[in-house]
Amino acid sequence: MAGGEKGRASVREAMTFDILRPRTDEDEILQAKRIALWSYAPALLAATHLIIGSILILREQGNMDGAQLALALTPVMIAVLLDAAAGLLLFARPRLGISPVVTAKLIHCWFAATGILWVLFGGAAYGGLQDESFLPLALGSGLAIKAMLSIGSPPAAIVNALFAAIGVYLFSSDPLLRAAIPLLGLLTATYSIIITQMMLANSRRRMAVDWQAKKALNFVEEFENSGRGWFWETNAAGTLSYVSQQLADDFKTTPEALLGRQFTDLLSVDNGRNQDLREQRTLGFHLSARFPFSDVVVRPASDEDVQWSLSGNPVFDQNGRFYGFRGIGTDLTEQRRTEQEISRLARSDSLTGLPNRAMMRQTLDEGLRNAKHRQRGCALLLIDLDRFKNVNDTLGHPAGDALLKQVAQRLTRAVGDHGQVGRLGGDEFKAVIPGTIDTDLLGQIASNLIEEVSRPYMLDGHRISIGASVGVAIGDPWRSCADSMIRNADLALYAAKAAGRGRYRFYEPSMHNNAANRQMLENDLRGAMERDELSVVFQPIFRAAGEDVVGFEALVRWQHPKRGLVSPTEFIPLAEECGLIGVIGEWVMVEALQAVHSWPASFRLAINLSPVQFNDPRLVEMVASALAAARVDPSRLELEITEGVFLTDCDTTDATFTKLKELGVRLVLDDFGTGYSSLGYLKKAPFDKIKIDRSFVRGAGVDESRNAAIIRAIVTLAESLGMDTVAEGIETHDDLQLMRSLGVSEVQGYLFGKPLPMSEAMSLAHRRMADQSDGLFSLETRQRTLRRALIGLDGERLEVRLRNISAVGALVECSHPVTPGASVIMDIVGVGPVTGTIRWAQRDCFGIRFKEEFDLDRLSCVQESQVAVSPLMASATELTAARV
Repeated sequence: MAGGEKGRASVREAMTFDILRPRTDEDEILQAKRIALWSYAPALLAATHLIIGSILILREQGNMDGAQLALALTPVMIAVLLDAAAGLLLFARPRLGISPVVTAKLIHCWFAATGILWVLFGGAAYGGLQDESFLPLALGSGLAIKAMLSIGSPPAAIVNALFAAIGVYLFSSDPLLRAAIPLLGLLTATYSIIITQMMLANSRRRMAVDWQAKKALNFVEEFENSGRGWFWETNAAGTLSYVSQQLADDFKTTPEALLGRQFTDLLSVDNGRNQDLREQRTLGFHLSARFPFSDVVVRPASDEDVQWSLSGNPVFDQNGRFYGFRGIGTDLTEQRRTEQEISRLARSDSLTGLPNRAMMRQTLDEGLRNAKHRQRGCALLLIDLDRFKNVNDTLGHPAGDALLKQVAQRLTRAVGDHGQVGRLGGDEFKAVIPGTIDTDLLGQIASNLIEEVSRPYMLDGHRISIGASVGVAIGDPWRSCADSMIRNADLALYAAKAAGRGRYRFYEPSMHNNAANRQMLENDLRGAMERDELSVVFQPIFRAAGEDVVGFEALVRWQHPKRGLVSPTEFIPLAEECGLIGVIGEWVMVEALQAVHSWPASFRLAINLSPVQFNDPRLVEMVASALAAARVDPSRLELEITEGVFLTDCDTTDATFTKLKELGVRLVLDDFGTGYSSLGYLKKAPFDKIKIDRSFVRGAGVDESRNAAIIRAIVTLAESLGMDTVAEGIETHDDLQLMRSLGVSEVQGYLFGKPLPMSEAMSLAHRRMADQSDGLFSLETRQRTLRRALIGLDGERLEVRLRNISAVGALVECSHPVTPGASVIMDIVGVGPVTGTIRWAQRDCFGIRFKEEFDLDRLSCVQESQVAVSPLMASATELTAARV
């Protein structure tokens, strides 16, 4: 309430309160209430006027002529009409919207008008009355009634006193009466002012109290309606005198039905819960001792699983008499459920339901404590998903979340009863294996984890393959702490990733240095491009049949100022992990295409694409921009893509292939046959060439190896699909001859030359001849003439034949079995002894690599005719020479 409680009103305010415009809203309300005091005044005055008029007619009808009687009754009748009008005004005021102050003014006007009419009535009847005592009695009765009505309104009391004085002076000559009537009127007005002052003060105080009570009631209703709590009250006997609706709802009844019941009857005592019993006994003590209490948790005597929190205070009067308790209650059921849910969420991962990082840290701490007591160790496994980011990038985060749920289930099954699995966040998981230091068992668990995670997943019709890397740390029961174990397992995880992913590694002390070295290498790699430490080299690709250059493969090299030449196998995976592969790959493409612009138009350029680059939405735009800037025909560009891009088999991958083919570039499936091979890739993706991995080329000539059969199958498959084949890792003439015999289209390797700088590659491109390369193992001139030699094997001296002799090695025809890797000495007829190493062996032949470079001119100085040979050997020699 704005005005608040005020003191006693002044005389002036009491006299003018009803007829002046209110100053506040509270005064306007009070004026309206005071108008209500006049509600029955018109009826009372009308009855008085009618009674006086009736008596006048009955008593004086025979004594007064008609004119006098009519003149005397006219003011009375007009007064009755005004009384009726005043009554209608008071009745219809709310509907008509007449303000209280206007109504008060009209009422006072009516009151004054009836006073005037009453004086006129006295004047008209004066002198014509037979009984002179009637007039003073009538006037006195009317003025007395009006004085009674005007007690609560000083203006009306003053008006009534005024007309009383006028009347006595007009109709009475008694000096005592003339003095008494005005004095009585003054007393009446004075009393009215005093009464009005008290009434205004009391009304204002009452309004202030009512306003506060209304606010308190609103607060109570809002509090109860919000569901946060309810109120209760008992009398001195302990029975309920007030209950809220919410309390009644808990008992499925009405508040009225609970009134009069003992409050303690609503509480459950026999519930089998010791804690609740203790709380309720505490409540009973406070109630009986009349002590205040707060937050006492009890259970109601109902079938529902409900908990209350009760607070209450005893109520005493000024004399110390006890009236009962008044308090508040709160339903703790939802709060307790919420607290339990919050506690659960604080300890578990919301997505997978596994224990979260904090709970796993607690589990590890407890495992270490138990390890000390049991004198047994504790193991920690950190698990990181490989290629999970590709799933989020291609299928979206909802698919990634669904995948994480399946991974969590598989990890839980794989660990089983050995330990606890939890999720740290993102694609990182942890497993705590308490009481276990057996490396064989831990290795088996880690292998099972990797195997389970690596099995394909099906999500919304997409077949997804990911992997996992695991780092294992074993804690000593006396010296290890949780922080050191986490750090060690993290280092082991990095080592597992560096080893090629999909592996597990145990922590070793040397990993600290490796981690520091890796961090330094990453920091150096971030600034390598700005410092011009990166360069592009070109490895030639030859046609297997004619050995002429058909193209080059662009490779990136990093010349570190302190470390020297850093191996690509070391910094390329690092660039993929730290997010630099996209920038480096784009730079390599731009640099390489600029070089291709000046090469013969028939040469093609092969560039490797990382799976991270392939999943970049900007890939096609970047390739098109680089081709346009270098003004190179798209058909001259071959993009080598590994099978890793198919691990997330989705529409985005197919769309990227389609856009690249529409651009006009050629696509090469790199490292075919390794990793996650699937013939479905060749069916779906529009490849132009298959690149046979060096792991199949190496050792393909050995009898026990199946590599040759695999290569032959790949070539046959490629020819059936209209694709070319290229074999990498050709290092010997024997490898080259075998690839030719198997039908491989193109070859590349150190036999033809190491990767060349741009200037040397350009020179070779213009010469277009393979024998011009300056490689580490260049393609040497070979002597196809058959030569005889003697060789010692297993204590025997055998005669063999050599062909395809070059400066680095030769093909040896020998029926005696030999072992690859063995060192032998051959005595070439007419030339002398030559030392070499057997590189490969097949039935009736093997390949030898000379220890020192062989001078082919020594062969040209020897004439076969000068060499004494047996007739059988001569015929064989002639026949073999004729074939060559």
